[in-house]
Amino acid sequence: MEMLANGSKPADPEVVERAARRRFTPQYKLKILREAERCSTPGEIGALLRREGLYSSNLSAWRKQREAGALASMSTTKRGRRAKLSAQDKELERLRRDNERLRQKLTQAEKIIEVQKKLSEVLGVSLDTAEGGNRK
Repeated sequence: MEMLANGSKPADPEVVERAARRRFTPQYKLKILREAERCSTPGEIGALLRREGLYSSNLSAWRKQREAGALASMSTTKRGRRAKLSAQDKELERLRRDNERLRQKLTQAEKIIEVQKKLSEVLGVSLDTAEGGNRK
């Protein structure tokens, strides 16, 4: 191997594989939080963090998650893509959206009719005679 002028070895041109991001289960997070709460003497939490290879910011974030109830709910929800919907489920979802859209239009139409009724009362116009004029 060649040596540089200062006596050191040249840098290795190989690209080091990037370390995988660690993921912690809700059960593990709760276990570590319980252990941290049992620590009573100075330095015990630091020893716990070193032993587990964690940072104090992990504890802070996990405490916030626990207080928000996220750790309890995380254990039941799956991560990742949703399962593909069948044709029947897609049609059902489309019909639900259409139903909601039509409900909103109906509510709007009912409000318009209510305003028209109030306006006719204020103006003293009878809706029966106005509608009856179109009939034969």
